[in-house]
Amino acid sequence: MCAPLLDRLDRLPAPQQDALGVAFGLRAGDAPDRFLVGLAVLSLLAEAAEEQPLLCVVDDAQWLDLASAQTLLFVARRLLAESVGLVLATREPSEELTGFQELVVEGLRNGDARALLGSAIRVPLDERVRERLVAETRGNPLALLELPARANGGGAGRRVRLAGRAGAVWADRGQLSPKARALPVDTQQLLLVAAAEPVGDPVLVWRAAGRLGIGVQAAADTDGLLTIGARVTFRHPLVRSAVYRAALPEDRHAAHRALADATDPEVDPDRRAWHLAQATPGFDEDVAAELERSAGRAQARGGVGGGGGFFGACRRAHA
Repeated sequence: MCAPLLDRLDRLPAPQQDALGVAFGLRAGDAPDRFLVGLAVLSLLAEAAEEQPLLCVVDDAQWLDLASAQTLLFVARRLLAESVGLVLATREPSEELTGFQELVVEGLRNGDARALLGSAIRVPLDERVRERLVAETRGNPLALLELPARANGGGAGRRVRLAGRAGAVWADRGQLSPKARALPVDTQQLLLVAAAEPVGDPVLVWRAAGRLGIGVQAAADTDGLLTIGARVTFRHPLVRSAVYRAALPEDRHAAHRALADATDPEVDPDRRAWHLAQATPGFDEDVAAELERSAGRAQARGGVGGGGGFFGACRRAHA
């Protein structure tokens, strides 16, 4: 969110410049105080909003790392006269977000759910199955579009199992939908590489795909599950999760190894170390050393949670 605005960094007061510069690894210095980082982000957004009103939208806020979440909440509670809007979309209510204006997005009403389901099905559907789908998806639009393939084969008496309200896209966690399993092998491999790369960097994904012998045609066969443009995006975050969980361990290791090999160790050593750790099934002292160095860098930037994560992976990699 801040990256496109960092060209304005030199307009901030010197202490805020230093704090944000260290947090982003742009300059050396002691680990910054998190409140000073929050104030710097607030100033940065306010500076950008002087040119035109600014809207910041954060989807799936429940998956933010702790440092980012704390910073955004710091900013949100201090927005007053600035022409800045901040929208945080989260799956479930949380205590941290109390005190803000709230809009609860409910599922579709039954009539609308039936209409959407009908638009996704081109063949006759048993009425009892239709009503079961409408009831158990609880009006989740994406679930209504994805689940008919399972329902048609399951019969009216079979319960459509959902992974909770939020997980209604896939009937079984860790199992790919029939749509994904029917894709060409290269496309399934591309989906896995994209699922294993959490930042959504298309250049890195294509470099890694090339190392696995995956061509560009694979991207044309994803049937809408994956889009590779300026960013790599899945149709829904649970598609990413399902692709990753359903893959064999050796396939996941291969995907992470390709991503590690495709990552420049000078430009992004921490991402490379993380992929190396995920590609290593057992103990490896070299990988552990890489993780230890990454943990030190994260702590130096004030990322205590990130440093702890690297140290945890480091312990697992040590013999």
